[in-house]
Amino acid sequence: MNRSPATTPPMLAHPRRLAPLRGLAALAVLTTLAWTNPALAVDDTPPLPDPVMQQRYLGLTHEFRCMQCQNEALADSNVSLAADLRLEVHDLLLAGKSDEEIRDYMVARYGEFILFRPRMNLRNAWLWGAPGILLLAGLGLTYRVMRQRSRLPITDDEPPDQLPHA
Repeated sequence: MNRSPATTPPMLAHPRRLAPLRGLAALAVLTTLAWTNPALAVDDTPPLPDPVMQQRYLGLTHEFRCMQCQNEALADSNVSLAADLRLEVHDLLLAGKSDEEIRDYMVARYGEFILFRPRMNLRNAWLWGAPGILLLAGLGLTYRVMRQRSRLPITDDEPPDQLPHA
């Protein structure tokens, strides 16, 4: 039986055409599994006995900057210095130190740079005030330009320049 092109059912996806898509789907699944692997966890510090202390530990390790990576929190860094600092925070918590005492200890030992959110003091007050000052300067400049433009004439009676004809 010979079918005409008008009566031929549309072709479903051919198995050979699906092979690359299956490969991409398998790659996507493997990539997802690799990124969610618990063996890739960074923090190997033993958990604290009290869940409240464990939350304090997690909060503090996210507040402190890794001194080697400089753009990562201690909790997210996998270098040995960060592991040592995490263990130090762990030990200070077990010793009964408060969060503020731990922050003071870390700042005394490594400087204000270890804090992701530095404290406001006279040495860094200009950093806290600079955005406001720059915003006010930008608003003042905008006001001045707008006033000058409002003084310009609204109409232009001069004829346009004649363009040379090529």
